[in-house]
Amino acid sequence: MSTIYGKPAYWDQATAELSAADSVMAGLIARYPDISLEGRGEVFHTLARAIVGQQISVKAADSVWSRFAAHLQKIEATRVLESSVEELRACGLSARKVEYLYDLARHQQAGLLDVALWHDLDDEAVIGRLVDIRGIGRWTAEMFLIFYLLRPNVLPLDDIGLLKAIALLYHNNERLPRGIICDLAQKWQPWRTVATWYLWRSLDPVPVEY
Repeated sequence: MSTIYGKPAYWDQATAELSAADSVMAGLIARYPDISLEGRGEVFHTLARAIVGQQISVKAADSVWSRFAAHLQKIEATRVLESSVEELRACGLSARKVEYLYDLARHQQAGLLDVALWHDLDDEAVIGRLVDIRGIGRWTAEMFLIFYLLRPNVLPLDDIGLLKAIALLYHNNERLPRGIICDLAQKWQPWRTVATWYLWRSLDPVPVEY
């Protein structure tokens, strides 16, 4: 099953409710009126992009992904498996990420990334399916929920950008404990994905495309 394309159906309702609930969020939403999260790509592309972006900055991830995509020419499992370790490392990938991408490609070729049935599972159930794949942890699974399944209420508490933006906008640039962030995010329910997306925009106005 292909992903949903375009702006999520819930986006306008979510931005209206977030603006009413949180003045900081209202300011962010007003600052970026003509862009939104958009569904695009496909499952292998989305998961590969998330693996590349693990534990590095958005800028670094964009650079590595650009070289990786240029090398492959088309983001497909077959192209990854046809590439040598040396070729993939030359794109800026760590040895471990190369291993993860090979494993992801093998899962794709074996038909194990068929998400046709995942659309009816709740967020935690989807995360449980994904973390069984080598190299996919909770953060990567959450990026999949946001960028592929377009789930509306994901709060990726391990995301560096999210934590930085919350500290900057809500607590004088001081990092908050996880529990306090969860309490703060209560006002964003049930649109925590949308709030997260706008907090990312406060750091980088150009959306990442997974």
